Amino acid sequence: MPRTPAVLALDQGTTGTTALVIADDGRVLGRGYSEFTQHFPRGGWVEHDADEIRDVTVRVAREALEGARNREPHSVEAIGITNQRETIVVWDRGTGQPVHRAIVWQDRRTAPICRELQEAGHEELVRSRTGLVLDPYFSGTKLTWLLREHPDLRERAEEGELACGTIDAWLVHVLTGGAAHLTDHTNASRTLLYNLETGKWDPELLELLEVPASLLPDLRESAGDFGLARGELLGIEAPIAGVAGDQQAALFGQGCWEAGLAKNTYGTGAFLLLHTGTTPVSSRHGLLTTVACDPEGGRAFALEGSIFIAGAAIQWLRDGVGLLPAAPDSEAMARSLEGNDGVYFVPAFVGLGAPHWDPEARGAIFGLTRGTRSEHLVRAALEAMAFGTAEVLEAMEADSGVRTSELRVDGGAAGNDWLMQFQAGVLDVPVRRPALLETTALGAAGLAGLQGGVWNTASDFLAAQGEARLFESRMKPEERETFRRGWSRAVEATRGFRPG
Repeated sequence: MPRTPAVLALDQGTTGTTALVIADDGRVLGRGYSEFTQHFPRGGWVEHDADEIRDVTVRVAREALEGARNREPHSVEAIGITNQRETIVVWDRGTGQPVHRAIVWQDRRTAPICRELQEAGHEELVRSRTGLVLDPYFSGTKLTWLLREHPDLRERAEEGELACGTIDAWLVHVLTGGAAHLTDHTNASRTLLYNLETGKWDPELLELLEVPASLLPDLRESAGDFGLARGELLGIEAPIAGVAGDQQAALFGQGCWEAGLAKNTYGTGAFLLLHTGTTPVSSRHGLLTTVACDPEGGRAFALEGSIFIAGAAIQWLRDGVGLLPAAPDSEAMARSLEGNDGVYFVPAFVGLGAPHWDPEARGAIFGLTRGTRSEHLVRAALEAMAFGTAEVLEAMEADSGVRTSELRVDGGAAGNDWLMQFQAGVLDVPVRRPALLETTALGAAGLAGLQGGVWNTASDFLAAQGEARLFESRMKPEERETFRRGWSRAVEATRGFRPG
């Protein structure tokens, strides 16, 4: 009996790991998912246990593979990895054990280091070389902090005893049994250590951030050879053939591999990317220039705007405040109101990202009255995702000179019909949602499948996806203006408040 060609896609996110076995016709043959522990040792600090990430990833991969085996005969031709990008891990090359908890992209402990570098006049050098800004979001200053705080680790790093990498590099290390220390250009471009022009680690930036070059992984194209996953871990041996940071993987999974195409992923944060082709576009409006993929998985470029808190605000209302039983209930709660009654929620729990880049900002809710109910707060959290997206897209259009004709969306909150309709209205642009919302994993599968021969071309990969749903604007211009003006005032007020 013929075996269906398939790809194992591993999507290692901020709060959980998903594994999908995806057939060459786009069907999901097997699935596994598990959340893992979030550690908050101090205010503004966020950490993960890299060993737990390893164990969870292996477990859900085995679940997905078992599910696929029970469904139909298939052959996993390649493995694709996508990951939370700016989270950094350091491990011992000899034992393979992490020497510190992973410092997560949301972590703000390096704000003083960023200020130090800014005050020393290094902002322009960093932006011109990397396309990024000096913000704790990125992984480079996390390494600076770790090696400053732990001189013994610096000594070991300089002796070549330690390795570091973003989560993709950690999983490549784990799955290959330590045989490979590799990352791709999309993840490398998020470190503050990567030169966009040369496509290599930048020696001057390494010196500036006090990072020994011996720590860093070698670089590969996103569709490339990342080593062989060992059978004793997953129960299969297969080449790791595709790696990309989560947002670039989602961009690829949405078919946005040519200039002018944009997507937004609504996850823990919200991440809007506009593909700019083979030439990097410098931003004048607080956006990032980052590496993306071309149709073959090679190096291309995009503009990116990062909204640090999106779905995490709903998670906070559910778990931290107890205002809704489950995240999907947010749709009915928002739909129960005819308007927002002037309530705005700016969820700047870890500072504001693009286009403001204010690491000191903190979350705030405005417009409360005696008539405010839990529904208003839930709706305001959903609206915040749409307003933040509109701000970023407006900045992208100003930088690129291109008017976006459609926004492609994915991520968990993209399944909320009310939010997608509101998003289309606030943007006055159609919003297209694919049949499979997990386009981050799908993009990793696409990159690996192209390298592994599951699909001959990117067009073949895209053709295997199902029909999308289109949301078109129904919002009146004056209503849109009122919403946008209220949001702008709320953001301004949030930035004007400084605790302490």
